[in-house]
Amino acid sequence: MLHQTPPKRLGIFIAVLFALIGQSHANADSGKYQKVLQSVAWVITSNAENETSTGTGVLVDAEKKLLLTNSHVVGDSRKAVVFFPDSPGGKLAVRRKHYLKNILKLGIQGTVIAVDRRRDLALIELPKVPESVTAIKLAAESTTPGTKVDLVGNPGDSDILWVYTSGTVRSVYQKKFKSTHGEHDFMAVETQSPIKPGDSGGPIVDENGELVALAQSFSPQSALVSFCVDVTEIRQLLESPWKSAPLPTRVLLDEAGIEYTRHESGHYQIDQAIGNDVRQAVFVAKHTEYHGRADVRRIWSTVQSSGTAPEETLLMRLMRQNSATKIGSWAVEKNSDGYIVFFVAKLDATASDDALESTIDYVARLAGAMQKDLKPETSEASAEATLAAWLDMK
Repeated sequence: MLHQTPPKRLGIFIAVLFALIGQSHANADSGKYQKVLQSVAWVITSNAENETSTGTGVLVDAEKKLLLTNSHVVGDSRKAVVFFPDSPGGKLAVRRKHYLKNILKLGIQGTVIAVDRRRDLALIELPKVPESVTAIKLAAESTTPGTKVDLVGNPGDSDILWVYTSGTVRSVYQKKFKSTHGEHDFMAVETQSPIKPGDSGGPIVDENGELVALAQSFSPQSALVSFCVDVTEIRQLLESPWKSAPLPTRVLLDEAGIEYTRHESGHYQIDQAIGNDVRQAVFVAKHTEYHGRADVRRIWSTVQSSGTAPEETLLMRLMRQNSATKIGSWAVEKNSDGYIVFFVAKLDATASDDALESTIDYVARLAGAMQKDLKPETSEASAEATLAAWLDMK
């Protein structure tokens, strides 16, 4: 005979069962958090203007001591201070001030050795890795919609580190977009989980604790919709030849011993000598430009501004010179104040100091010769106005 459980006893049984299941999931999440935590780092960088920013990173290769993060986390910094979790007395320290107070003991100075702005990824090489730290395991393939994922990050609006966040994958697709950090094009994992500034570069892991993506940004329309860089993009970066990260312009000029002043636009002005008591103003852009993995540094000099379009004879002369110039070309821009004639060169941003000096000298000499020939010569005031107007152009 089939015996039925009385309704009251059945209700108690079901409640206990759900409690046990919930406890099992909680234990599983806690164990996964502890596992992932062993690979996560807090990353602090400072740009050429000594502006500090923070983010998150994850160790992906223990043997090569490689930490993965976003390129927008490191910016134009080529050094980073990295902290891994510390557990004094067996208890995890989560306060930022604990790590800053013990920076000499806990801080590790890493070197940014590769950047991929298209994918918004960067690699930091560390001189050492603590014994308690292990490299995270990368998932073999992309995740799928509906998968439960978790993040361990360091949100900038919090006084604490190593924050755990859970969510669900909404979609996986190729995403091409522009952000305040540049142009991006990568396989994206869209999640329904909050990512905050400071979480960038944090590991997105699946139920096995394997890395399926890297936290990248969040939707401006919804704080619960976030975008992450898929593991296939991460694998391609790690398996391809790394491109050296270009130095910030100020650092490069300092190392080359080139004297400069800072223009109000933020770009760098070099008064290059091109003859006896003759100098030509040359400008080096404060930021590098890039397409894919090609980084270039823009160097230019303005020679004329006018309220009317350049005459045909001047345009033909500029075109003929463009066919003969070794580096760069002449260009004419139109803005609200009129027309601007300038010579611009774009140099590989990872080129040597000597290459930079030679390019500055070349731009100065061509621009100086053209400026001398053009009549009437521009006044100092109009040249300054021309520069400012051109720099304001988007």
